Amino acid sequence: MVEPGLDKHEWETWWQQFEEDVETSPAEALSELDRLTVEMLEARGYALDDPVVSEGDDRDIVAEYGAAHETTEAVEQGKDVSREDIDAAIDGYRALHDYLLAERGAP
Repeated sequence: MVEPGLDKHEWETWWQQFEEDVETSPAEALSELDRLTVEMLEARGYALDDPVVSEGDDRDIVAEYGAAHETTEAVEQGKDVSREDIDAAIDGYRALHDYLLAERGAP
């Protein structure tokens, strides 16, 4: 069994590694932030593919992730995405990261 604090430390370290990328190349940082967020959400028990989850108590969390992920996919597909949308996605990932570390304990 893995200690709950280990994943938290790993996630904090991973996020810090991407902080410089977020500042210098925000669009390019989205994919890594998305991967980190998916890992965190799944480790905390969110089933992102389950339509019932999007209707449950955690629908705001799933909706926040969905909006950021949609922007990330658009960037990855080479679509024209505004800087405001990229910044909003980064803010969404950051909010989820902070919430999952501070508010939502390990299972």
